[in-house]
Amino acid sequence: MLTQRQKAILQAIVRQYTSTGQPVGSKHLAEKLPFKVSSATIRNEMAVLEDHQLIKKEYSSSGRVPSKRGYRYYVDHLLDANALTDNDLVVIQNSLGTSFQKIDEIVSHSADILSDLTSYTAFTLKPDVRLSGFRVVPLGNHKVIAILVTDSGDVESQSFTLPRNFDTDALQAVIRMINDQLVGRPLTEVVKRLNDDIPKRIMQYMHGSDGFLDLFDNVVSRAARERFFVGGRLNILGFSNNQDPQALQVLYSLIDQNDELSHLLDTGSDDKDVNVRIGSEIAKDQVLKDYSLITASYDVDQYGKGIIAVLGPTRMPYSRTIGIVNAFRQELAKRLLDFYRHYYDS
Repeated sequence: MLTQRQKAILQAIVRQYTSTGQPVGSKHLAEKLPFKVSSATIRNEMAVLEDHQLIKKEYSSSGRVPSKRGYRYYVDHLLDANALTDNDLVVIQNSLGTSFQKIDEIVSHSADILSDLTSYTAFTLKPDVRLSGFRVVPLGNHKVIAILVTDSGDVESQSFTLPRNFDTDALQAVIRMINDQLVGRPLTEVVKRLNDDIPKRIMQYMHGSDGFLDLFDNVVSRAARERFFVGGRLNILGFSNNQDPQALQVLYSLIDQNDELSHLLDTGSDDKDVNVRIGSEIAKDQVLKDYSLITASYDVDQYGKGIIAVLGPTRMPYSRTIGIVNAFRQELAKRLLDFYRHYYDS
């Protein structure tokens, strides 16, 4: 358990280090703390914080920097609730324009705006659209086109060549079953059920079901992947501590693997307004050990929930970045709800 003075010192160290990137010494803290205390007393308190592994000494400098555990404590207990100014809120409220024709345009643009507001790499997942219908249209010569429609009005299609002995009557029965079982379900649930109970159900109608499963899975998976957008990819070059080309290549590869990164963002969302994961809390591997990921869900009423996220260095101004993410998710939800009501309820 930290004393109030130790908390104030840790808070000051995190704020100063995230602002300057320079180790913080006792003399500087004596000048910045809101109460009078000697440098010797501060050094004693810093020793306690170091014993708790909340700060650490960096190289030969006499100053201290926050550890990952220190950042965690700061985020959980010492955030500044008033990190955003009125001007920040005005900028966020005015950041999203009105000249959009599709949900994808709003959500994609949001990733760019959030990246500009934070100077980090941003991610947006649009609300999980639902399956409205699925059909297969014959084109002749054993060719068909699979068509999937979502409740947001998006249409995915892909052409396939069916085996010559493919049972078309059974195919139509399976399509009816798919629509009965899955219409109205979120696409993420549809993808999951493709790996669970749907193959067994299809086997009731046709024996060689692999071809149809591939057909359906390809169309659904592509539609599900297209709910994911990235803004500020190049910002990583500005804040990454590791400029090794191979390490950066691995990181960019992760960002380009939509399924894996989407899973990271989904697992970061919970009942909290904003979720902060630091270093190894993000993933088990070491790719993101020097980064922090801030995620937040946004709720568009009956139209579903989406996620926004910011990936930055562990040395980020947490209070301000969390404030931006929190305010932006509310503005995005409001703008999307207005769009849905205007285009889909009118």
